[in-house]
Amino acid sequence: MIIIENESTPKDLPNLSAVEENIFTTLKESPTDYRYRNLPELKYELKVRERIISNAKKMNESDATFSAFEHSKFNPAFWTKTPYGYQLKESKLPSDAIDDIFTNSSAYSFECVTSIVLIYYKSILDTIQPSYFNELYAHLLVWGHNYDDDLPMVTYKGLDYIPGDVYYFFNPDFEDPIWMGENSVFIKEDQYFGHGVGLMTHDEMIEALNTLRKKDATKSAYLLEQVTRLKFSDLYRYT
Repeated sequence: MIIIENESTPKDLPNLSAVEENIFTTLKESPTDYRYRNLPELKYELKVRERIISNAKKMNESDATFSAFEHSKFNPAFWTKTPYGYQLKESKLPSDAIDDIFTNSSAYSFECVTSIVLIYYKSILDTIQPSYFNELYAHLLVWGHNYDDDLPMVTYKGLDYIPGDVYYFFNPDFEDPIWMGENSVFIKEDQYFGHGVGLMTHDEMIEALNTLRKKDATKSAYLLEQVTRLKFSDLYRYT
């Protein structure tokens, strides 16, 4: 349910894309309360979620490959590899470095957590002023759970299936630790994007992870009942 402070929730919103319209409808019909200070804040969330979905699809179509940190790569024109991740070079703008990941994708190889962080950064860049983006993320360090303190995200218990959310498919009997699970963007009903496996249904994601289990595995992969999403209200002030 959508709740806007001191306003009634509109039945529809003009000038939404088809993807934004689907997100809006899903939020309205959700049993969870989604609260906004005003209508523009709601519209901003719709826009960011739409960009998360779009950028997930772009990554799926890109030449970026899947790898563990040991074999990973980032374009050395923008990034320096450190023991903790890839550090943005001081002479480079964060906005240019993030754009390069999507325009020069063959220069990159990373795992699934990093893919989500990169999709988030790109989606924020697409929806706030570049000057704010470059100020917020002037000292980017990227890899796995090493990300900027100004990247506001939160994880909740439960599954609400709002397009643009991130879900985790857990693979308890993994063989290689890199396949302990798959962080995935929820695209639309029964479609997820996971870097390294692509666009898949729920069952296809489970089947793919089950092929990556150790010998004599007994436990199937499954979707954890948790959701990760950006704190959209924190980002709205930079629009």
